Formats: sequence, C-alpha cells, structure tokens
Amino acid sequence: MTFQNEFPTTLQIIIPRQLALPLRLFAQDESRFGLLPVIRRRITLKGIKPIQPTQHVFENYYLYGVVEPSSGDAFFLEMPFLDSQCFQIYLNEFSGWAKKSFNIMVLDNGSFHKAKGLIIPENVALLFLPAYSPELNPIERLWEYIKDQIAGELFQNLDRLKDEVAEVIRRLSKKTVASLTGYPYILQAVNAL
Repeated sequence: MTFQNEFPTTLQIIIPRQLALPLRLFAQDESRFGLLPVIRRRITLKGIKPIQPTQHVFENYYLYGVVEPSSGDAFFLEMPFLDSQCFQIYLNEFSGWAKKSFNIMVLDNGSFHKAKGLIIPENVALLFLPAYSPELNPIERLWEYIKDQIAGELFQNLDRLKDEVAEVIRRLSKKTVASLTGYPYILQAVNAL
C-alpha cells in the first residue's frame, strides 16, 4: 500500500482519544530564498538564447511555513537558519497561532524535525512523510508558485527580497492556497474524519 492509501488510517491513529479541540491538518516545509536569482525557462525563437540577468551573491534566509489544504489558511515565519532551534521557535509560534485546535502537521524527515531536544507543543502532532517524497507534500507547490512570482528579478539586498516575498504572500488568497495545495488524498482523509 502507498502512503496515500494508508493516510486515513494513519490519521485515526494519531488523533488523541479524548479530543476536546477541533482537528486541523497542515502541511509543513521550509524553503530557502536568496540573492542568487530564481531562473525559469523562457521561450525564444529557434536559435536565440534567452538573456537572463544574474548575480553571484550567496546571502539567503529560510521561510518556514504551513498550509491547511482544506481551508487555504497559512502561517509563515522568516528564520536565518535551517536547524532544530529555529524549528522549535517555529513550532512554538505555530502552536500559539493555532491554539484553538489540535493540529496534525505533515512534514518531511529532515533531521532537525526529529531532534531529540525538540519539545512538541500539546496541540501539535507530527506526521512524517516517507523518505524522499516531496511530491506528497502539498506546500511544495506553494513554494514553487511563490518563487515563480520572483523569478528573474535581481534584489540588491536581503531586506528587499524579504519585502518582495512577504508581498507575494500577502497577495495570496485562501482560494489560491487551497487550489494549489488541495491534494485529493488529503482532502478525502480530512473529510472522512
């Protein structure tokens, strides 16, 4: 059986027996954004190479995020590193943001997601995807969408890039987020609960 087929059963196992809060399911991941430009394919006439402005500046930051595929709700946090300390901060902030619900967070097997020192908030449960399966994580499509919006642009500094990415996120509607991340296997499992 595949992860998608087993997903409804896995959810049932994770849900606490005495659940007093509403249940929500989120997909979580992190993405790096930096001054090295995002390059996408361009269409040109046959024999003409596209011109792409570039710069070789290797400053970056990470955007930690979750999306709720069924509603389009999302929560993001800028962090300087991709490590267990930053993930702990993210978990704590997310827990406070979604404090009125019990939240199942679907995420990859990054070592910082499984660090022994992590303290998982009481209103959060982690559900790990199979190894090397980013195609199963709906938020990956959202990262691609956000990067498409800034593709080909050169940013003078990290603050300018952060402002532009934040603006792209502010413009996202819940409907757009839900349409990008609403994988049928997740929506069916959530609706069955």
